[in-house]
Amino acid sequence: GGWITSEPARAHVQALRHQHDAIMVGVGTIIADNPLLTDRTGRPRRRPLLRVIVDSKLRLPLESRIVQTAQNDVLVLCSFAEEKRKKQLLDHGIRVEQIPTPTTDGRPAMSGIARRMGEMEITSLLIEGGATINWTALASDLVDKVFLYYAPKILAGTGSVPFAAGDGFPRMSDAAYVKAIRLHRFGEDFAVEGYLHDVYAP
Repeated sequence: GGWITSEPARAHVQALRHQHDAIMVGVGTIIADNPLLTDRTGRPRRRPLLRVIVDSKLRLPLESRIVQTAQNDVLVLCSFAEEKRKKQLLDHGIRVEQIPTPTTDGRPAMSGIARRMGEMEITSLLIEGGATINWTALASDLVDKVFLYYAPKILAGTGSVPFAAGDGFPRMSDAAYVKAIRLHRFGEDFAVEGYLHDVYAP
């Protein structure tokens, strides 16, 4: 256990959360890490940070911190909503919505998720993982910008979690190509910031 990145890098993650309207993770991240997914900068926001969980079969644990702290700011996107389970989540103040699923693995399609975010006037969405949702987002070609944090520690081992897990791009020429790269230092840690589309911020 323990943190991989340092306090300055984690503070930067909070600053990124502050800059976005919504944060999204897959339910596997909730089950593995039990995060809060809140903006802890204390700075005023344009709107409350919407915490979005992609959870195709409503596996979200009722005892998780995100469920326990929900104040109409948690949205669960599923592809199959079993009524009893859905009611349990609704009773905890969680919003549950079904997203059309043309994907072969039965997960909510990223295109449908993006459409729903647009309807809700979410102008910026921060995807914090895990590996499955990172791959789904990259494969959908909807990601504009990536921020990759590195610590000078090599854990290795077969249990290491990849950044993106899925089919992968079949050829090198298909790969998601990161452009306009900037490097950031956070004490011993560093981050790579770059763009996948030609949408370069100043």
